[in-house]
Amino acid sequence: MKADRYLLQLKYSDVIKTFSEIGNISLREALDKFYNSQIYIEMREGISDMHCRSDKYLVEELLQETITSHPSLPI
Repeated sequence: MKADRYLLQLKYSDVIKTFSEIGNISLREALDKFYNSQIYIEMREGISDMHCRSDKYLVEELLQETITSHPSLPI
């Protein structure tokens, strides 16, 4: 299912802000990591209704993806 583009943009911003806070990284770093993640692709493409998941769940997935993809990065 595809979400409305405006609603997706709101969801992205909430996830990025929460990712920045939980990951203790700058908003710029969070923005970069989010837009280069598999989570973003799945949300954008409507795969598995990822946009329906809670912000906290998406951030936890994003943290896991970041740690798995780049184990040397501080998060």
